[in-house]
Amino acid sequence: MSECADNRPLEPLTFGQRVRSARERAGQSRAVLGGLVGRSPEWVKAIEYGRLQVPRLPLLLRLADVLGVQDLAELTGEDRVAAVTHTKTAHASLPAVRTALTTYLLSARDEEPASGTELGRRVAHAWRVWHGIGAHRTQTAVLLPDLLADCQYAARTLTGTEKRRALVALAETYHLAQLYLSFQPAPELVMLTGDRAMAAAQDADSPRAMAAAAWYMNHVFRDAGERHEARVDLAMKAANLLRPDHASEDLARWGMLHLAAALSYARVGRRGDAERFWDRANDAARRLGDGYAHPYLIFGRTMVEAYAITMRVDLMQPGEAVDAANSVDVSALPSSTRRAFHEIETARAYSQKGEEVATVTLLKRAFETSPETTRFNRFTLGALRDLPQDGVVGHDVRYLRAKLGVTA
Repeated sequence: MSECADNRPLEPLTFGQRVRSARERAGQSRAVLGGLVGRSPEWVKAIEYGRLQVPRLPLLLRLADVLGVQDLAELTGEDRVAAVTHTKTAHASLPAVRTALTTYLLSARDEEPASGTELGRRVAHAWRVWHGIGAHRTQTAVLLPDLLADCQYAARTLTGTEKRRALVALAETYHLAQLYLSFQPAPELVMLTGDRAMAAAQDADSPRAMAAAAWYMNHVFRDAGERHEARVDLAMKAANLLRPDHASEDLARWGMLHLAAALSYARVGRRGDAERFWDRANDAARRLGDGYAHPYLIFGRTMVEAYAITMRVDLMQPGEAVDAANSVDVSALPSSTRRAFHEIETARAYSQKGEEVATVTLLKRAFETSPETTRFNRFTLGALRDLPQDGVVGHDVRYLRAKLGVTA
C-alpha cells in the first residue's frame, strides 16, 4: 500500500473510482458508457459511487472492453487478471505472425529483391484474400510472413521510385497484419503494426499511404483508449495532405478520414460533431459515384451508409441505427468481411432495443457470411454469453456458441 506525505497509508481506490477514472480517460459520459454495456446512466453512477458491487464476470468483461481496459486489475485492483484472456481468442496462426513481425532481417540476402511493382501486385492479391469468402483470416496468415519479409528486404535494398513503391507495399502489408491481429490477445502487436505502417508511409513520402495509415491508426488509438481529440487530429492532419478535388484516390481517402472523425465523435457521444463529419464523408462518397468502392479500403457510398449504423449505435440511438440498416444493402459491399461486420453492427442495434430474435438472426447471418469475422468480434462473443439458451432463440444461440467456441 502506498503512503502519503505524512507517511499515513493511502486508501486503495475503490472499484467505482477506478471505473470513473477509466471512463473519464476514455472521454465517455455516463450515458454513453451505460448504453454501450446495456445499462442506464444511473447504473453507471451507482457503480462509481459504490452503491452497487462489482458486476458478474460477463458484464465486467464488457465494461473493460468498452473502456479500453486490457487488464481487469485496472478496474478491480486485483493482480494478474487479464481481460484479454477472457474476451479474446487467439487464432491458430498467431505465433507464426508474431514471429514474422518480431524477426529483424539484419543480414543481406543473396537474391535480388522483388520490385516495388511486383510487391504491389502481391499485396493487392493479399487484400483480395482478406475481403474474400471463406477463412479469410487463416488464408491471410499464410501470406503474411513471406510478404512482410520480402517487402522489408525490398524497402532496405531498392532505391528511388521502386523503393518508395516497396515502402507503400510494406505499409499496406502492416495494415493487413493489424487487421489480422484485431480482437486477439496481442495488443502490443496491434500498436506495433500501426506505428510501423505510418513510419513506412512517411518514409515513402506518400500522402495517400499516410492517409491510409491514419485510418488504421485511428482504430489503434480507439482500442488503446486514446482520447478522441488525438484521433481526430491525426485524421485531419492526414486529410490535409490530400488533393480531393484532383483525384478520386485522394477523394476516397479524404472521405474515409472524415468518416474516422465521425466514428471517434460518436464513440464519446458528441452527436453534432459525429453527424457533421459523417455528412462530409457521405458527400465524398456521392462525388465518387454509386458504383465506386476502393479496391482494399472499400470506401464508397455503401460503406459510408453502413457505418451510419455504427455511429447511431455508439450514440445510443438504436431506432435510428435500425433505420440506417434498413436503408442500406450491405450485400453490395465487395467484401465478405465488411458485410459480416455491418451485419454484426445491426445486431448490436437490435440488442440495444432488447430484440433478441433479430439479434440472434443477424449474428447467424454474419457467421454464414464470414465465420472468422464473427468469431473474432467482441460484441458477438459477449452477446452469445448473455443471450438465453432456451426459448425462441435458444436453438440458434446454442448453435452459434458451439460453432464459435463460446463458453459460459
